[in-house]
Amino acid sequence: MSESTRLVVGMSGSSAPQLGVTFLKIARELGAVETHLVLSTGARKSIELELRTDPAEVEKLADVVYDAHDLGASISSGSFPVAGMVVIPCSMRTLAAVATGNSDNLVARAADVTLKERRPLVLVTRETPLNLIHIRNMETVTLAGGTILPPVPAFYHRPETIDDLLRQTCGKVLDQFRIPNATFRRWTE
Repeated sequence: MSESTRLVVGMSGSSAPQLGVTFLKIARELGAVETHLVLSTGARKSIELELRTDPAEVEKLADVVYDAHDLGASISSGSFPVAGMVVIPCSMRTLAAVATGNSDNLVARAADVTLKERRPLVLVTRETPLNLIHIRNMETVTLAGGTILPPVPAFYHRPETIDDLLRQTCGKVLDQFRIPNATFRRWTE
C-alpha cells in the first residue's frame, strides 16, 4: 500500500465512537485506504458503554491495529510513511495533549509526529459547550498545521437517519485528505 493511501486513525475517549466506526467502515468500502488504528483507553470504555460492543470488534474494521501504550510502534516515527492522521472522535484531553506536545500515549504521539512531519492532521473534536481552554487548544493545533473538524451536522443534504449525519462528517474528513468519496450528497447535487 502506498503512502498516499495509508491513514492513521486514532479514537479517543469522548462520546460518539460511532464516528470512528463509521469512518473505518467507509474506508473499507472505498478499498483505497489502508487504516492504522489506535484506540485509547478512554475510547475502549466509550465503545463498551455507548456501542455496547467489545473494542476488539471495532479493531476488526482496521487493516492494522496498535496498542495505545506502545510508543515504539511504527506510527510513532516520522520515517513510517503515511498520508496523515485523523482522531475521530477526539476528546478534549487528547486535543490538549496534541496542543502541548504531551505524547504519553500512541494517539498523542502519532498526532505529534504527523504535525512535525507537516502531514495533514484532522481532529474531530467532540465537546459542547466549549470553554476558553478548549478554544485556545484548538487554535494552537490549527497554528501548528492541524485541522479542527467538529462533527457539526449539516442539513443541506437532507439527512434521514443518524447514519446520514455520521457519513457526512466522515466524508468531510476524507475530503481533508483529498480522498475521493461519494459518502454524502454534496451541496449542488
